[in-house]
Amino acid sequence: MYNDNPTLETVPKVIDPNRQGEVYDDTAGKPGDGSDRKKFYIESYGCQMNFSDSEIVASVLSDVGFDSTRNMEEADLILINTCSIREKAEDTVRKRLRIFDKVKQQKPGTLVGVLGCMAERLKTKLLDEEKLVDLVVGPDAYRDLPKLVQTADSGQKAVNVFLSREETYADINPMRLDSSGVTAFISIMRGCDNMCSFCVVPFTRGRERSRNAFTIVAEATQLYEKGYREVTLLGQNVDSYKWTNPENEEVFSFARILKMVADVHPDLRVRFSTSHPKDITDDVLYAIRDYDNICNYIHLPVQSGNSRVLDLMNRTYTREWYMDKVKRIYEVIPDCAISSDMIAGFCTETEEEHRETLSIMEFSKYSMSYMFMYSERPGTLAERKYEDDVPEAVKKRRLQEIIQLQNEISLKHNQADVGKTFKVLIEGDSKKDKNDFKGRNSQNKMIVFPKKPGLKPGDYTHVKVREVTSATLIGEISSEV
Repeated sequence: MYNDNPTLETVPKVIDPNRQGEVYDDTAGKPGDGSDRKKFYIESYGCQMNFSDSEIVASVLSDVGFDSTRNMEEADLILINTCSIREKAEDTVRKRLRIFDKVKQQKPGTLVGVLGCMAERLKTKLLDEEKLVDLVVGPDAYRDLPKLVQTADSGQKAVNVFLSREETYADINPMRLDSSGVTAFISIMRGCDNMCSFCVVPFTRGRERSRNAFTIVAEATQLYEKGYREVTLLGQNVDSYKWTNPENEEVFSFARILKMVADVHPDLRVRFSTSHPKDITDDVLYAIRDYDNICNYIHLPVQSGNSRVLDLMNRTYTREWYMDKVKRIYEVIPDCAISSDMIAGFCTETEEEHRETLSIMEFSKYSMSYMFMYSERPGTLAERKYEDDVPEAVKKRRLQEIIQLQNEISLKHNQADVGKTFKVLIEGDSKKDKNDFKGRNSQNKMIVFPKKPGLKPGDYTHVKVREVTSATLIGEISSEV
């Protein structure tokens, strides 16, 4: 999949915390609050963690008297939750900030704030040099937002980009964005300790820290009771989740928390993202195998198929080791779908090494992938140590070859599902035809099928696949199980 990436690519989303499966009213405040409540508008870019963080921000602001709006022109506070993982993402954010600046000129007193990964890295430029924003808030400082808004409102610089070793926001109940009320994210850990040479996350989100296991289960239980039927456990590297109960020193691994959430209810589907190949264990694979409601899908980023390039990337595994991990996944979970991330044109990558990336894609039989050209990020190990020496034209050509191959593999992967019947969680209406539902199966494949009276989003149904594209399964409701 390219340019449609919910985990890495820059995709904007406007937060609408008032939509809990009901009709949204832009002008509605909380009952009894009167009409003097201020309004905030927020856009999110980048990874699923950013979208999850924006739900936390919405909750913090709501608690101090803000209502959300999807109309930036009427907002008193405009926020943009940013991504620094690709240069394209930062360019997009800068363009949006210039648009927000025009809104400020038309409505004096409006505040503009930058949240997330760009906040720490570009705070001086954004505040002092370009003067595009009034407040800058890092990923670990969202509790401080009310005070920062007051500071900015008084005309002072409002900045908090402190990276915490403890903050997990475990006690904040996020305001959910999904208007259908079917799927939700649960953040189980923050930060990353892996130090991949191309990645800014350890510098923008700090060190790994895991959330209290019991608060995760409580959040999943609350979501199920509200009608949600699928949760995705989020972390930069979920498989390294490790929480120690301070009361008895009992240690909770990722495999254990995965099973605890699955035990909330058999009708609550559980997904997770993202896995680092070095940390995913057989215990996690056994949990997926043994629980019907833990989805048979693993996102296992490879980044490159060549061992020398992987070493430069500091991925801590070789081509052969990764292939053995893929073999193990299919051995334990034969019908598992595996997806991946690939970077085309990393520093010093040769044509032969690029071909090894193509060959590992064929070996792994990825159901889909997120694919990018290498984008040098300031402050990373790669930026400091290596020359970004692969010409852009070569990067583009290699990326197109990766995309083309993945489309072919995805089509074959989907063609193998023709005639099969899958249990599908209905997520809502198809974008192309309101007479059709859309939903996903356990392998995370989107299935589109004609509606049937009596069914609604949040229901499970069985769908038999009749035809496919490289991205979608097309079927019809079936009585076959």
